[in-house]
Amino acid sequence: MASSDQTSKWLAFSVTLAVATISASAAISVYFGRRKSSFDVKENKIQELEASLKSSLEKCNAERQGRIRAQQALRKSLVQIKSDNLEWTSYPMAPIAIIQSCFSTRNGTPRQPLLVPLARARLLFDPVRVPPASLEGLEEYSHCWIIYVFHLNTNLEKLWKHPSKSKFKAKVRVPRLEGGKMGLFATRSPHRPCPIGLTVAKVEAVHEHMVLLSGVDLVDGTPVLDIKPYLPYCDGIQGATVPTWVKADNVLAVASVSFSDSFNATLADCWTKLEKKSIYASPDEFQSLIKQVLSWDIRSLSQRSRPHNSIVNTENDVRVDSNTMDVDDDQDEAATNSAGEGVSLLSSDIIYHLTLEGLDVSYRMVSDGNVVVEKVTLPSHIAKQL
Repeated sequence: MASSDQTSKWLAFSVTLAVATISASAAISVYFGRRKSSFDVKENKIQELEASLKSSLEKCNAERQGRIRAQQALRKSLVQIKSDNLEWTSYPMAPIAIIQSCFSTRNGTPRQPLLVPLARARLLFDPVRVPPASLEGLEEYSHCWIIYVFHLNTNLEKLWKHPSKSKFKAKVRVPRLEGGKMGLFATRSPHRPCPIGLTVAKVEAVHEHMVLLSGVDLVDGTPVLDIKPYLPYCDGIQGATVPTWVKADNVLAVASVSFSDSFNATLADCWTKLEKKSIYASPDEFQSLIKQVLSWDIRSLSQRSRPHNSIVNTENDVRVDSNTMDVDDDQDEAATNSAGEGVSLLSSDIIYHLTLEGLDVSYRMVSDGNVVVEKVTLPSHIAKQL
């Protein structure tokens, strides 16, 4: 009887254990089944996302290629150079800055950059077109290139005419050749098919939307198209050569520059009115500027060969564009006709005029290429502005 009870208990325990085992196995199967199902869902989701990303990238690339093709087509339509009609070719260019220079007029503006170290100018940028952040880092360069417009050329109106009527001159007269002519593109004449100039200047300081420059050969009001940093390793070409006539600096050099006894008094009188607006710190520094400018013969070719033609009204002075070293034939002819016929004076009797920062500087050319600066006066229209 006892044995029968034990057997019954054992069978019950075995059944219970079997049920428990089956339940555990079922639970484990359900667990791993759920894990596998969850893994499959995630895997499928990842694959869907990867496929979506790939599709988006393909669409983005296709759109980019389409945009590039559209831009190319537009650019081609706008600026395509037509071999039979170049005048219809145009590019979106406009001045980004303006020059405030010590040179009030073309007359006296150096023919080349850096010839007058004290020649200063402010380069004022349009803050709408050029944010101040655009100038960050420029102060770390010693010099910069400036691309500008010869806006005071007397023949600008010709550039709007048909090429057959513009009377473009292939050759210009050159001061260093004493009036001899040279092909336009072998010179730096300002009178070009496109009145664009290139110069280099020393960067003195950068303040927000203003750059202070020195050694400039730019007249006041010059529109600037662009500036670029000067890079000595590629911009300074070792072994570069120039024609012999370009080296003839002695043709334009002046033997000496001196000042009359009354000069200092006239400068001091003008300086009391000009000081607050001047780029220069003192009248002595301004006097040094005058000396540097007049150390080169700034007269036009016709004025040097026919000195009596230099008696002109300073406010209506018709002279060569002195932004460069070259003379335009039309300008020279105008200067030749600016004085009355039959006037004959010695060179030392002629009073020439140079305008710096609005001040009229009077000077004479005496024997052996010596310059005597007579006085400085403040023109009435400038005095009213001050």
